[in-house]
Amino acid sequence: MPCEIRLFEDVLFGNEEVRFDDPAPRALYVSAGGVSVNGEEVPADGGVVLAEPLRLCATGGGAAVWRWELAASDADTAAYGHRTSLRLAGRIDLAAIADELLLRLDSVAFPPGGTALLHTHQGPGIRCLREGEIRIDTEGRSSSYGPGGAWFESGPEPVFAQASPDVPSRFIRAMVLPRSLLGASSIRYVRDEDRDRPKSQSYRVFAEAPISMHPA
Repeated sequence: MPCEIRLFEDVLFGNEEVRFDDPAPRALYVSAGGVSVNGEEVPADGGVVLAEPLRLCATGGGAAVWRWELAASDADTAAYGHRTSLRLAGRIDLAAIADELLLRLDSVAFPPGGTALLHTHQGPGIRCLREGEIRIDTEGRSSSYGPGGAWFESGPEPVFAQASPDVPSRFIRAMVLPRSLLGASSIRYVRDEDRDRPKSQSYRVFAEAPISMHPA
């Protein structure tokens, strides 16, 4: 079964409730305002991972949520009856990652001028820039992103990242990884000499959870 990881942005009015009745693996990041997720309060700049039906309710001031989902490539991307937009989708091969999988939601922050040395990851994912600016070099291309800009990384393709020289930068990402990496980093440096060099990026894991979604 061909599969995609998809990034949506949901905008909810104050006290508005949205339900997702399908138990798809999802990662949610609250980019503005606050929400409750199945009755649990999640503030701005917070996130959760879950794989059960979802009840999302905004606080009185409303909310904006970045929502990553795993779905079959032919699954409908139509709106759920509220203000939602598909920001980006990337095709993935779950069987090529591992027999047992996890979904991780985290953030990667850089000081002004910070870099992520040439590296790969052990699974694919979609990133979305929260603040600052960043240039991503991969697959023979160089692309720059500002706040709200999203990009897909396949995992095995080497990536070099250069953050803005003027301001701190940070992106939020959801990745599908081997379950054996629960609680462990997924990064691998391409050059041996880079493994022990000081690193400028810092990480914050919001949540991660085992998922069970295998191709037929």
